[in-house]
Amino acid sequence: MASDTVSVYDGKARFSELVVRAESGRTTVITKRGRVVAKIVPAQAPKWDRAAVLDEAESFRKNVKIKGRVNIAKLIADGRR
Repeated sequence: MASDTVSVYDGKARFSELVVRAESGRTTVITKRGRVVAKIVPAQAPKWDRAAVLDEAESFRKNVKIKGRVNIAKLIADGRR
């Protein structure tokens, strides 16, 4: 499970973001003057295995073959139709 560290000051300013991170299965460590004082953790274990998803994405990336140049702007525009 991924974990990031923020200070109490930053945690107060980004509380909503930290709650969203917890909902997605990520843990955040809260520090005060460099000492760990709290953690924001998911209320429930994620319903999916994050490591397995990342492994599958990496495997896909290594196996996919793209011929020629990719026009990202065109792909984005096509997706908006």
